[in-house]
Amino acid sequence: MAILGSIPSDLRGIVLAIPWVIYLAVCDAALSLLLPVKIFAPDFVYRVSSQIAYSVWWWIQFIFETLNGADITFSGDRLPTKESAVVISNHVTWADFYMIQALALRSSMLGQCRWFAKIQLRWVPFLGWGLWAMGMPMVTRNWMRDQRELQRVFGGIVRRRWPMWLINFSEATRFTPKKYEESKIWCKQNGRPQPLHLLYPRTKGFVTTVQQLRKAPHVKVVYDFTIAYQYKDRFHVAPSMWETMKLPNLSASQGYKFHIHTRRFLLEDLPHTDEELAKWLEQRWIEKGEWLDTLKTKWSVE
Repeated sequence: MAILGSIPSDLRGIVLAIPWVIYLAVCDAALSLLLPVKIFAPDFVYRVSSQIAYSVWWWIQFIFETLNGADITFSGDRLPTKESAVVISNHVTWADFYMIQALALRSSMLGQCRWFAKIQLRWVPFLGWGLWAMGMPMVTRNWMRDQRELQRVFGGIVRRRWPMWLINFSEATRFTPKKYEESKIWCKQNGRPQPLHLLYPRTKGFVTTVQQLRKAPHVKVVYDFTIAYQYKDRFHVAPSMWETMKLPNLSASQGYKFHIHTRRFLLEDLPHTDEELAKWLEQRWIEKGEWLDTLKTKWSVE
């Protein structure tokens, strides 16, 4: 630890990242080899891939929180351990993965996290094959075109009762000031309310996921995560991927704040029609924006 603190930050990042990247490559290769086995033993492959995923994600989380001193704070509803859930969240930057993984780790669900990923990754040797073997939904964001892929993923959850956090960044892209202005224009043109500090959510993926997973007897909740950052006095500014690997004392010395707010909703309490579900998600985003605005004010005077 002392040695890491005394070397230049870029070299420090390389020292921390290279062993993890090598291990990631080995794990992706192992997951790729499991693809043929998945045809005959899907439950076995899901369990093994979840164990491998846990080891990969735990390692990088250890770098972020322990070695690099990211102090993540939490608020909101308490999450039970080992509870399967549909997870929705705003999307700001790469560090969002750390934030959600921090909650998953503390809820004993880190290895069971599955994220909606771009379908183009499927054809990346080893990495994409590994994601596919793990049961990651590989989508185009054209939800009509993605029906077959979603049925594959939902089928494993519903029929085989795989424990899972199925995680979707409902805005479908990262927040930037430019995208925020574009979102405001779209909302004005379409008569929709513009959430503060957020992009308007895309509702089709959420609606499809909820309607399908109502059939899963072990999936009974929706988690709504709101992620917030601050760098010194700049709200919604987070470290880059490389900075999360190379910078020591991210919170104490560098001046970054990391916070995640949790809300837990029973699936049975959500509305049942597609239109009402879309409105429900819209309302969550309005409330998230108001919560973020309150936090911004609080942080500005600390």
